[in-house]
Amino acid sequence: MPTLRPPRSRPGRERGDSGAGMPGALDVTTAQGVARGIREHGVETWRGLPYARPPVGELRFRAPRAPEPWFGVRDARGFGAVAPQSREGNFIGAAKNAAMGEDCLTLNVVRPVGRGPLLPVMVFIHGGAYSVGSSAEVPHNGDTLVRQGNVVYVSFNYRLGALGFLDFTEYSTPERTIENNLGLKDCVALLEWVAANIRAFGGDPDRVTLFGESAGANAVTTLMTVPRASGLFARAIAQSSPTNAVYPPSQTRLWASEFVELLSARVANDSVENTSAEDAGELLVTADWRDLVRATDALTTTAPDLHPGTIALCPVIDGDFLPERPLDAFKAGRAHPVPLIIGTNDREGSLFSGRLDILATTPKRIRAIFANTKKKARKAIKAEYPGLPVRRAAADFGGDFAFWYPTVKVAERHARYAPVYFYRFDVAPRLVRLAGFDATHGLELFALFDRMGGVFGRTMTLLGGRRSFLAAGARMRAYWVRFAYTGSVSGSGFGAMTNVVEWPRYDEESRRTLVIDAVDRVELDPRASRRVAWQAFVPHV
Repeated sequence: MPTLRPPRSRPGRERGDSGAGMPGALDVTTAQGVARGIREHGVETWRGLPYARPPVGELRFRAPRAPEPWFGVRDARGFGAVAPQSREGNFIGAAKNAAMGEDCLTLNVVRPVGRGPLLPVMVFIHGGAYSVGSSAEVPHNGDTLVRQGNVVYVSFNYRLGALGFLDFTEYSTPERTIENNLGLKDCVALLEWVAANIRAFGGDPDRVTLFGESAGANAVTTLMTVPRASGLFARAIAQSSPTNAVYPPSQTRLWASEFVELLSARVANDSVENTSAEDAGELLVTADWRDLVRATDALTTTAPDLHPGTIALCPVIDGDFLPERPLDAFKAGRAHPVPLIIGTNDREGSLFSGRLDILATTPKRIRAIFANTKKKARKAIKAEYPGLPVRRAAADFGGDFAFWYPTVKVAERHARYAPVYFYRFDVAPRLVRLAGFDATHGLELFALFDRMGGVFGRTMTLLGGRRSFLAAGARMRAYWVRFAYTGSVSGSGFGAMTNVVEWPRYDEESRRTLVIDAVDRVELDPRASRRVAWQAFVPHV
């Protein structure tokens, strides 16, 4: 059962506590060698541990290989390099001073101070539209979850952008193999490392909860349908997953072709041969990763208008590693039958404006989506978003199309075969509401991970709402930790936590949903008329 208070330290020293004059040093033996972490901020942490061989040189565009052993004691106090990414595209990438490079497949482990039985493990997949982000983005992410929840927390980097989520297999040759779904395969390699090594850190390999937000949640719901991931996690949590952003080769190869044209124009604009299959493959494997990043920026900037309603950086249904569309696998009961918490925020789409404008929120994009549906269905959906395409209505339409409605479909389909708990995150500080964002995409991360001590966290509560937002975050951690321990959020086991509510399982009849707000509540089929309208409007879901 979870302990929702900081665990007490116990006397005694671990091997390496005083090694090399490093106060608080901690040595743990992994399958690859001895790693030296550090005790700080009331937790014990190891950073920058490789879970796969560096995907560089001949291993670029290849599935991850097992990590190589090291000799001696590895200093594991600092984060590894972040995956190649840009600060000039749709999303703000890594900090300017962050080390960056293709040798990025590293992980971090945080555990509570003290010893006891093996603890549940929570593995977090960061978001960022599969184009930006890293496990070092918020240096102490997960610390509060570990201290208060008494769990082991794992975060990691995986390949992003063109190196991880574009399908270049059309340019593969017997002499130069190019594989796909590399970012997802990195996630599987990480989970395999956890299965082999987490016991050494005090984690229980049989109680691994895989959770993520945004693109990270898309990875979670997709991995639930990847055969090779079977048995590597016992529960799953998907926060704001664009669950339907997974496409067949007919679409992903089109993006690959567009990317090659953009890359060729950047690095060899005077050539007339670089986009042939043979030369394109050579260009892809030899180009500097910085040029790959710039070409990715160009692709993701143009794709929302060229291919409305889609997301260019995505998993591909390859018939092998990912055999079928995840929503079809959930419908047929072929997803891994693990318990699932899944949900979205109140107004997902309000964040995606200006630089972040990638959703179906403009008249042109909305018209393209409307083109394949019947007039009656269009009329019903317009009634749910009065004034469409005015800004607020368009933001809600785009957010529901990308996040909310596909999430509903995953929940109702998976609930036929395994326990599902559905939520909606509604709480938002007053200043955030006045700015027109409300409980928008990603806001729940500030609550869940207790990020309110930073500049942004303090700023957004200048006009009030801090206490209720912090309290909502504490309850959210309690629900998530309870689930990590037991696979359920029902019943007792919340210790001294107050104001938690009984959160029943989701089903297609009652559609009971936990609304996380200033005061949590359970609603039956919230926004039912909108759900019914989407049912007729989106035949592909």
